[in-house]
Amino acid sequence: MRLPSFPSIVRTVYTFTNATFHRAAPSQLTLGTPIRPTLALRASMPTIPFLGALFSTAENRNMTHPVQKSDQEWKAVLNKEQFRVLREKGTEAPFTGEYDKHAPTTGAYTCAACDAPLYKATHKFKSGCGWPAFFDAVPGAVTRHTDKTFGMERTEIVCTNCGGHLGHVFKGEGYPTPTDERHCVNSTDDTHALTRTPSRDSGDGQGEQPTLKHRLQHTSSILAIALGDEHIYAGTQAGEILVYSLKNYERLAVIDGHRGSVLALTLSIDQTLLLSGAGDRIVNVWHTKPFAQAYCLYSTYDIGDVFCVSYSSLTKTVYLGAQNTTIQWCKLCEPETKSSRRDRAIHPSLRDDPFFDSKGPGGARTPKPADAHVIPKHARGGQTLEISKENAKHFAHFGYVYCMLLLKEGLQETAGREILVTGGGDGVVRLWRLDVTNGGIEELFTLDDGREEGHSILSITVDGTFLYSGRSGGEVDVWDLETRQLLRNLKAHRADVLSVCVGGGILFSAAVTGFVRKFDRQYQLKSRFEAHKGRVLAAAFTYAQRRPIFVTGASDCTLAIWDVSDCMASPTAASRTSDELMLEHLRRFVSYRTVSSDPKHQLDCRRGASYLRTVFKNFGATTEMLPTREPLNPVILAKFRGNPAIASKRKKILFYGHYDVVAAENEQAKWAADPFTLRGVDGYLYGRGISDNKGPIMAALFACVELAKDQALDSDIVFLIEGEEECGSRGFEQAVKAAKNKIGDVDWILLANSYWLDDRIPCLTYGLRGVIHATVQIESSHPDLHSGVDGSAQLDESLKGLVSLLSTLTGRNGEVMIPQFYDPIPPLGEEERGLYADITSSLLQRNPNLGTPQAVATGLMRKWREASLTIHRFQTSGPDNATIIPRLAKAAISIRLVPNQEASTVAAALTAFLQDGFAKLDSTNKLTVTIDHQAEPWLGDWTNEIFQTLEEAIMEAWGPIDHLERRGSNNAPPKIDVPLRNGNAEVDPSYFNAKLSPTTSSALADSSSAIPPLQPLTPLAEMTSRLAALASPTSPRTSRNHANSLSSSTSLPSSQRRKPLYIREGGSIPAIRFLEKEFDAPAAHFPVGQASDHAHLDNERLRLENLYKARSIFKKVFRELPKK
Repeated sequence: MRLPSFPSIVRTVYTFTNATFHRAAPSQLTLGTPIRPTLALRASMPTIPFLGALFSTAENRNMTHPVQKSDQEWKAVLNKEQFRVLREKGTEAPFTGEYDKHAPTTGAYTCAACDAPLYKATHKFKSGCGWPAFFDAVPGAVTRHTDKTFGMERTEIVCTNCGGHLGHVFKGEGYPTPTDERHCVNSTDDTHALTRTPSRDSGDGQGEQPTLKHRLQHTSSILAIALGDEHIYAGTQAGEILVYSLKNYERLAVIDGHRGSVLALTLSIDQTLLLSGAGDRIVNVWHTKPFAQAYCLYSTYDIGDVFCVSYSSLTKTVYLGAQNTTIQWCKLCEPETKSSRRDRAIHPSLRDDPFFDSKGPGGARTPKPADAHVIPKHARGGQTLEISKENAKHFAHFGYVYCMLLLKEGLQETAGREILVTGGGDGVVRLWRLDVTNGGIEELFTLDDGREEGHSILSITVDGTFLYSGRSGGEVDVWDLETRQLLRNLKAHRADVLSVCVGGGILFSAAVTGFVRKFDRQYQLKSRFEAHKGRVLAAAFTYAQRRPIFVTGASDCTLAIWDVSDCMASPTAASRTSDELMLEHLRRFVSYRTVSSDPKHQLDCRRGASYLRTVFKNFGATTEMLPTREPLNPVILAKFRGNPAIASKRKKILFYGHYDVVAAENEQAKWAADPFTLRGVDGYLYGRGISDNKGPIMAALFACVELAKDQALDSDIVFLIEGEEECGSRGFEQAVKAAKNKIGDVDWILLANSYWLDDRIPCLTYGLRGVIHATVQIESSHPDLHSGVDGSAQLDESLKGLVSLLSTLTGRNGEVMIPQFYDPIPPLGEEERGLYADITSSLLQRNPNLGTPQAVATGLMRKWREASLTIHRFQTSGPDNATIIPRLAKAAISIRLVPNQEASTVAAALTAFLQDGFAKLDSTNKLTVTIDHQAEPWLGDWTNEIFQTLEEAIMEAWGPIDHLERRGSNNAPPKIDVPLRNGNAEVDPSYFNAKLSPTTSSALADSSSAIPPLQPLTPLAEMTSRLAALASPTSPRTSRNHANSLSSSTSLPSSQRRKPLYIREGGSIPAIRFLEKEFDAPAAHFPVGQASDHAHLDNERLRLENLYKARSIFKKVFRELPKK
């Protein structure tokens, strides 16, 4: 009988330990089968003799290399001279090698024995020593040993993949190279230790490369992947099953399903069942709609880890491949397989493990952890089934059963029946006929290439009648199932191939090196790409919206979603969808460094504006660049014209936005990546300007594009996109006034340039504060003086006078002391008071720790509807030391205004107040007050047509709003009774004296995740949730069980939808009030982003779902508003 092969057990190490490198120090690596957290892997090595070789260091001369051959096998593939150099450590004569004077600029040098890439062409340099010289090697390709032959000590270099002798490395010889090293490598004329391959074959970036659409991060390695029509399912090393949306990549659920690593996932044909196999010896069967455990399967045998599972929808039978070399099966429809109470003692969770629970020296046994028998919290409620002893095929392989799949057609033997295909540690693929009555298996034939054991079958896939098997050692075998012949053996990688899949005529192979290679139908290498920084442990292929998608998971704890449409010419691949086009143009738009505040980016701003104008033009808009005074950035005017049949009746909507962004230099590496390279991570798009304001602009643009394509655009949509908003909209008013005839009349104004109040509930903004920026400067006629020499009470010091003057601007509790400053501010009306009650109710239901309703409402009102004064910074002349009396001192201040306060009036009052205060100081110095910038406040009518249309569009797009309340909380709207200062009305003294903790934007963003989940699964909610719950805490549950279901939300009656929150903001947008006055049209502000989007900060982002929803909302507004 043949014993399990060496690579069979190596595979287990890859699966359970190498995946852990990202999370734990090597000394703490633990095996994945019945986990005993305190047991270190190295402590178990003496019981498995060969593991020491696997974990030996690079300095160990006896290390095991992936490619192993006997001397006779090497002589069969190497000629005499090659064998002498590579295997007997010979050395060629100097100046005789083929590649001594070879100087290519591209490509790579590979090992003549195993074809492993060793050196890039760019590593080579002229040394004059007589042998090829390289200053560096491909990372990990070369291993160093200490060589003490010939009475000297040198550093030998060998091929890491096969151990072939290459030469020696010398350091400190003074060559002008980056490493100050010389790799001296053998190379003879026609018998060489090196071969050179073009860069196309070595995969150095040649060929079509896929596009990384999105990357999903987690906290543990991804070991298994299953793809449905709408979801990505991923099994992790921590025993979880992750569920993501294929549309927007949001994480919908985290299922705590196993106590061991999830090694296998598979879906039923109708995708109503998901099967998971793990290192805890359990197979769970899950309902996917709603997500809940259906069955828990276990064997009476100690099967070890479950490496693979398959499900026959025809016979309702589950098949599993295990570590103990068995294939076992269980029919889900047989009631006699149900476990009884007396059999519970043999449940895997209750058994002693033969390894971890065995007695050690002296008969001692390590106690089990207290939670050893705890069932994972989501692996409950299903029927427990015990697999009968008769339903097992022992020694199905002479090694671990690593992979399996069901074949339904393509073979004569099938005859309408299913065939089970399995691969194992014995290097053999076996095909099994299934018994329809009891689900049993009977061997049909085996696929064996006849080689000695040692190359396990780690993954398999089928394309028609061709079977592809990924092996340890980096090979992929191609079999013809009809003739049972081995058609091709591909040397795909330098290390184990853990996943192979076929799609669109392309073979994808993924290896533990982190790289994926692509082969065409002729099995020619097209290209390779680095998918992960860790080991690629799982991969899968599917079509999403008729676009080919390749998904990989790895030990770097990430899932990567690749668009591989550019890598194949498949007739099934559709043209790009609107989503893809929008993201493609947004990616390019973000790449332009349109920083208006920095003159060095002036050309980038122009290029960004030109690109955006081109996008408008290509999609059918008429465009023009409106000039501004030099050197300011131009304004883009673009018009989408509606139905020409109703030209005389067409309404006109003006959309305002800006293409400039704030600076985002990454010199201190505060950004996770280049801020001007758009990245998709965990359902969010990251990049400078993605939320402020390039993302909303692109969403509005594509809303027009889709309406025009559907011939549903009945209004004219005018875009005014400026390039100086981040610098106070310099030159915008003048440019618009000069082009007013070109713009024409406007009926409504719409902008989307702010954020929700939290991360959960959509909002509409109906008010903004205005702003005045001013500089207050006091200057002395004296030069900078020394305080020890000239300091005295008689000297009028500039900085002292400035501090004294500014102190008169505000009172003890922050009130502005300018006379009649508060007089124009209107009182809080009952209707607006109701809006604040709605806001505080929503916030406090998610996070009661924000404070009382009174405190939260007061904090918001003081930021939104009250004026305030801020001192930003001081600046002085002279050197920065403690002895100088500066000649000049100035301060930057700002005043935030509220509606009914005119900016020009307040600016004049500020100047007069400061001048009067300065006169009272009786100073000999000079005061200068400069108004640097001013913007009018804005207050919209939230009851008009445009706000009501936006409200309807938001309710339709987002559906019901998640309304999780605290248990026992009072659901009645909080009473808001806040004393406000307005006009000459009497004010409660407590108004300014009350010191409340301010409700900051960061606190509101954090409040989205403050409530513990009430759902049995980890919530769909918080910052990655579809807003899917109920309209109010007292309304009945809908038929869709939101606690478990992963299905997309359906359209609900308006009575079960919740309106967006109507909010005001403390910031300012200079253009909005100007546009209202200039065009005599009402404006509305639609926030697209969430509170946590980090606008103007590092790692600015926008949720992908918010972008898609914004486009839908714009479409409805552009379509429906003109009808009102």
